[in-house]
Amino acid sequence: MAKRDYYDVLGVAKNASADDIKKAYRKKALEFHPDRNPDDKGAEEKFKEAAEAYDVLSDGDKKARYDRYGHDGLEGMGMSGFQGMDMEELLRRYGVVFGAYSGGSHRSRFSGRTGSNLRIKIKMTLEEISTGVNKKIKVRKQINCNTCGGSGARDAKSIERCPTCHGMGSINREMNTFLGRTTMSEICPVCHGEGQTITTSCNTCKGEGRAYGEETIEVDIPAGVHEGIQLSLSGRGNVGVKGGPAGDLNISIEEIPHDDLKREGHHVVYELYLNFVDATVGANVEVPAIHGHIRLTIPPGTQSGKVFVLKDKGLPVLQGYGRGDQLVRANVWTPKKLSNEEQRLLEKLREMPNFQAPSGKEAKGYSDRTREVYE
Repeated sequence: MAKRDYYDVLGVAKNASADDIKKAYRKKALEFHPDRNPDDKGAEEKFKEAAEAYDVLSDGDKKARYDRYGHDGLEGMGMSGFQGMDMEELLRRYGVVFGAYSGGSHRSRFSGRTGSNLRIKIKMTLEEISTGVNKKIKVRKQINCNTCGGSGARDAKSIERCPTCHGMGSINREMNTFLGRTTMSEICPVCHGEGQTITTSCNTCKGEGRAYGEETIEVDIPAGVHEGIQLSLSGRGNVGVKGGPAGDLNISIEEIPHDDLKREGHHVVYELYLNFVDATVGANVEVPAIHGHIRLTIPPGTQSGKVFVLKDKGLPVLQGYGRGDQLVRANVWTPKKLSNEEQRLLEKLREMPNFQAPSGKEAKGYSDRTREVYE
């Protein structure tokens, strides 16, 4: 995406003074600052965009090159890293963390440590995939310590307000920047943003606030999932350290092979083996389906390779409409051993006109893999 004009980003005219540019940037920095817009990626990108615009328009050389050549004139002048710059580094250089917005947000942002994600597999039958299923699974993972409730402290008296940041989780210090004298907020080096310290750790979890345990989790799996697809349950992974947010539980689907049916996308395939007589004179057969069995009429003269299509007897489209079909593929079985009587009967049939195999163009209609659809 093309970069916006820096003057438009800050909302100033091209003849704006240095003071006007600084004021405009301060306004944008306040509006889109991460402390005012926690977990808002859109605001974060706009903050970076405003910082980049200010970096150029507040520098005489860069501004002159930009006014003359536009964005192309700034190549090689260190203007490519703003969108990818780490926010902590960006805040140190351009952040202007304005007093009232620094304390509470930093404490909530850095309190505890996020737990790790978990990955498990769930096995599903074709029947379950067809309808969707609710499964209750037992997951061994890190859970909040039952002794301290996740605090990491031996008891309530063992938790004290941090003497360095006075419970704010951050400390402020003044420094000189190109914006003038500003107040910067940093994570408290003593409590690491938690706002409190533990004097005596919990004997069970040794101050971590969590321990290994087992949790029963309900998972709603939609119909139509397939092998290898991954579902994610936010916040159901390992709990964080000292009350930090939990990670995610990622679930991979593993299909249990069906005894009779083979899956092909949204369709299921059944290989039907017919004896020579049934294929020749026709028959009524019963074929397995995802749910139960289905009666199927085999017409006389059925050739090996013919496919019978059972409409909408396959699997549903995941998060969509419609279902696949069940395909029944006919295979004419040729016996390998014959009794003397069977041999004698077939020898009689061999010479009869209707038992002569076609050749050349005549064979085309017999070798084609035709389909017959059953609604």
